This record gives sequence, structure tokens and C-alpha cells, in this order.
Amino acid sequence: MTRIRVLVVDDSVVIRRLVTEALSTDASIEVVGSAPNGRIALAKVDQLGPDIVTMDVEMPEMNGIDAVRELRRTGHHLPIVMFSTLTEKGAAATLDALVAGASDYVTKPSGSGSVQESLQRVAEQLLPKIHALVGPHPSGQRGNGGAPSTAEVVGQHAAGRNLPAPRGVPSQRAEPRHPVRAVVLGSSTGGPEALSRLLGALGQPLPVPMLVVQHMPPVFTRQLAARLDRLGPSTVVECHGDEELLPGHVYVAPGNHHLELRRAGSGLRTTLTQAPPVNFCRPSVDVLFRSAVQVLRGDLLGVVLTGMGADGRTGCEDVVSAGGTVIVQDQASSVVWGMPGVVANAGLAHEIVPLDDMGRVIESFVARAAAHTGARRTAAGSRGAAS
Repeated sequence: MTRIRVLVVDDSVVIRRLVTEALSTDASIEVVGSAPNGRIALAKVDQLGPDIVTMDVEMPEMNGIDAVRELRRTGHHLPIVMFSTLTEKGAAATLDALVAGASDYVTKPSGSGSVQESLQRVAEQLLPKIHALVGPHPSGQRGNGGAPSTAEVVGQHAAGRNLPAPRGVPSQRAEPRHPVRAVVLGSSTGGPEALSRLLGALGQPLPVPMLVVQHMPPVFTRQLAARLDRLGPSTVVECHGDEELLPGHVYVAPGNHHLELRRAGSGLRTTLTQAPPVNFCRPSVDVLFRSAVQVLRGDLLGVVLTGMGADGRTGCEDVVSAGGTVIVQDQASSVVWGMPGVVANAGLAHEIVPLDDMGRVIESFVARAAAHTGARRTAAGSRGAAS
């Protein structure tokens, strides 16, 4: 068995030891080295050829963000998982690292629990991400920040099992059957960068609201919404609950809360709950999608971007059953083709789209849905007048 080779980078001896011990609980993973700062890490990546790196954010001499930038600049495409703190500063630095090319992140133990609790927490967070980002055939040569190539079999650990091979990309673009009254979107691993590129590519605000579930803790979602708001024409906010849904606005679910929709007179408003996690997630994509279907039926466009796991698959089934449309990110441009992959392999995706085309495809679909609905109303009016 070829083991996954990991380089652990952190200026704290205690954290390096903690991560090493947590990874040693998985026989398929081998820690091949460690480094106390980014500068030494660069040399060890060249020397040891790891399949994946865990990287602290704040370090002397060269911090994790600069190390990520330098690795990407010099052509290293191996996955990098950042270690972050649950603070405003930690969230901001982690988002900087993700924009610089890091693949994902985990949060450091708070230090309030026992060593055994810290080990368990690190292992629970880190092990699934390593398997998802590296896949079943570690080589250290993967591109797209750890994304598998389109030709590779999907080996992500989604919902505790490997995914089947993709069934192929639909040959025709999705055609609307209903008007689109809202776009609902889910993402996870790789999602912050994907959302940045999608929203930044929009030529103008969408004529309908968009609601987003990105798997992140509370402080991180607030920082993410603020960053996304600066990138494109849309107004992006983190939900606080009871917002009226407005065209051209993007509503990001806050960490640790499910985001749902409800009717309010002739309009729609947001609702936040702390109901139990779904698919081990809160917020959950399935919760948002199901809620949207209950309110809007098939007048929806569901979008699933890169992410680990299977959250969103059941929600997409509800969207499709109600007559709505589902578009997912393609395998080649995904950091992890877990969430979009399970939707595509279940036959629920009307279109599979590269990330760089996603903004244009969404704009086009919403516009065609509006034109299609207008044409049907005109035809119905003509028939009524003729009779």
C-alpha cells in the first residue's frame, strides 16, 4: 500500500507533535517531515516530495500565507491545509491563504481540553480532508490545488464511501422549464475561492436573490461575506435572520446556523435555526434547498460547487422533483469533486460546468428563464384574446 506522505509545518513544537500523533492513527498516512516556518517548509517540499502539507498561518521568518504563494508561484500544485484559529484575525488570515492557493483549512484546538480531546479533534477534522484532497493514488503531482483530473476515478471519502466514476457531462445546456425566483448554492472545500471567482465574473447583479451555504464556522462566514461583497456587482451579506430577499443580493448562511426561507406576504424572508446538523453540517445545503423547494417549488436554480462530502445531494433531488434545475461544477475545476460529484453521479445535474464558466451560465439561465416565462404568458394572452 502506498501511503500518503505529509509534511507538517508549524512554529509550535507542541502543535507539530499533536498533528503528527493525530495522523499516526491512520495507517495509510505517513508524516515524512516537519518544519518550524515557511522558509524551511519550501526547502523540505523540494527535498521530501510530500503529497500534502499542513501549514500554520502565523510563523516567524516566513508565514503560511507567503509560503503558499511561493509554492504556487514555483509550480507546486500539492494540496495545502491551513491550521487556523477561531478568531477574527485567524479567519481573515485563513481566507488570505485560501485566495493565495491553499486548498482547505482546519481550526486549531482551543487548548481548553485534554491532550486526548485535542488529538481526537485534530484527527476528526484533518484525516477526511487529507483523504479527500489527495485521493486514493497519492503522487504529489496533482494540479488545480489538489483537484483530480477529469479522467481519474473519483476517490473522495464522501459520506464515508468512495464515489463511482463520473457518468459523463450532459451534451446540451440546461433549458428552463420554470421562471427562476431564486438561486440556491452550496459549497464546501475550495468554496471560498470558487465563490470569489463566480461572483467576481458576474457582469451585473442577478435579477433574483442568491442564497449560499458555505461550510464554515461563524467568524469565517462573516469575513467571507465581507470579502465577496467587495469583488463583484452583487451586494453580499451574512444573514442575521428575517431579511427580505431582494434581487441582486447574495445571502450567506452564518456558521452554526441553518438558513431557510419563508413566505412573508407577497415576498420572501430568511429564517435562521440551530436545528440539529444535517450531513454533519450546520449550515447544511440540504436544509436550504429543501426549504426553498417548499416555498418556491420548481422556480429555482440549484448550484453545487466544489466540496467534500454529500451535503446537497438530497436537496438537489427535491429541486429536480419539483421541476427546478440543478447545475454543478465540473470535476477538473473542483478542489474536491465530492458534493458536485454525488449530484452528477445520481443523474440530478442538468448541466456540469467549469468554474470559470459558472457565472456566465447562471446569468444566461436566469435570463432565458425570464424570457421563456414571458413568452409563455404572451402566448397564453394571445390564445385568450382569440377565444
